[in-house]
Amino acid sequence: MGEVELSCRAYVKMYLHACLFPRCGINGLLLSSGSAGGAVCVTDCVPLLHSHLPLAPISQLALTQVDVWCSQTQQRIVGYYQANACVSDSSPTPCALKIADKISEQFDNAVLLMLDGGKMTADYRLPPIVVYERRDSRWLLKDKHTIMLRHWEETQAIAGQMLESGDQALLVDFDSHLDDITKDWTNQKLNSKIAELASPANGNI
Repeated sequence: MGEVELSCRAYVKMYLHACLFPRCGINGLLLSSGSAGGAVCVTDCVPLLHSHLPLAPISQLALTQVDVWCSQTQQRIVGYYQANACVSDSSPTPCALKIADKISEQFDNAVLLMLDGGKMTADYRLPPIVVYERRDSRWLLKDKHTIMLRHWEETQAIAGQMLESGDQALLVDFDSHLDDITKDWTNQKLNSKIAELASPANGNI
């Protein structure tokens, strides 16, 4: 498996999802609009749950709906992200491994990304993420040198600015959508706000 690249949009949405529910475990799906070969370029994410993460029926419903939407928008599910309720624990849970396994059945280079809650501060020097890849039927830590987040300082600044402005309230995860189906789990409004803040130099929004 080659490099994994995270876009500004994908990181900011994961970050805001974790900040919106700071005392909960949260999870979501990683998407790519790129080709299947070469590096895995995560261009977007879909926030899923902030409660009852191991609840299989809801996860299955969400996976099915996101898969249908991806086929309509020329995207594909390439991975899974999770932040545990305990900020000092960034290890994959059985739930994370199970969903990641399911995704890897459809995409060979699937990634499992864990957010490190203890390092999610505004001035942390490196992206607070731990990435796993599937090798020999197991999920193993991926070499940090093959993980890229272009324009990290700018992405970090955008995440901090949006948090300070309360923009995490714009984020809708699948949990919230099920409570009120008028809420848009594709987060087009939030995507537009991130795009406005990202400079033209950051081409991979």
